[in-house]
Amino acid sequence: MTQGRIVIITGTPATGKSTLASLLANQSDKEKSVHMHTDDFYHFIKKGRIAPHLKKAHLQNKIVIDAFLEATKVFAQNGYDVIVDGIVGPWFLDPWFQAAKDGFDVHYIILRASKEETLTRGRNRNKLDEATNLELIQTMWDQFNQLGEFEAHVLDTTTQTIEQSLDQVRQCIQDHSMRLNPS
Repeated sequence: MTQGRIVIITGTPATGKSTLASLLANQSDKEKSVHMHTDDFYHFIKKGRIAPHLKKAHLQNKIVIDAFLEATKVFAQNGYDVIVDGIVGPWFLDPWFQAAKDGFDVHYIILRASKEETLTRGRNRNKLDEATNLELIQTMWDQFNQLGEFEAHVLDTTTQTIEQSLDQVRQCIQDHSMRLNPS
């Protein structure tokens, strides 16, 4: 059986991660695919949940990432194209680099739109109330800005349609330009 690949689609909320990841999984060129929506793993926590964007949620976020990473690896080991959709900042990449060292084909793609465009899109989201959406977006946008070496993994979606972004992501996967290479 051929091992599947792992494609991480990340970035600030309201940049199109979930829409793009769903399309990418549904239109995968592989025989089998999974859309790993990481927000679902946070919803599994029924008591003691901390809002993930808060500093005090760091340990909880690490545990959740470890959980969806293990699920991701099981799918990939069994031939699935796994599209990971969620907040996976560079500050949480060590386990993904380890997965790459272990032989997984891991691509890391950060979607970013201008702050103004992201806030505009965020006003139209119905996941949370508008004030919470905007607070979350501002916090996360700042964290996904100025990423140093990971700026090379950023795709600017400010003026793109979802189809244009999807084409650009497919090209990055095909040419391995945003692949995590273990050192």
